[in-house]
Amino acid sequence: MTRVLLVEDNEMNRDMLSRRLARKGFEVLLAIDGEQAVTLTLAERPDVVLLDMNLPLKDGWTVAREIRADQRGRQVPIIALTAHAMSDDRARALAAGCDDYETKPLDFARLLGKIAALAGARGAPPS
Repeated sequence: MTRVLLVEDNEMNRDMLSRRLARKGFEVLLAIDGEQAVTLTLAERPDVVLLDMNLPLKDGWTVAREIRADQRGRQVPIIALTAHAMSDDRARALAAGCDDYETKPLDFARLLGKIAALAGARGAPPS
């Protein structure tokens, strides 16, 4: 089973997306702020991290850089989730260490394709 860490501070978004992912067969771990995101990623090594970029305590760009700076997090795929839709926002997320980028509101089918591609590249086929 593919394990996804969903990092989202908005309770409604977190609940909706975690339920949709669980219905598709993913094991969903949850973090509500940037500090939890770093801690859980390094401890649990999920197959994919879905990382909101606007978070309390540490923003998503800081989280991605901290995950990438630690040996345990270098190979964990990260997909940035953000309402920022400008091309420089995408470049900034990728420069911080994210592997891909998805704008809100999310296109769930497209997001599933990105999760499958990144989890599969890690050797963990999606469920």
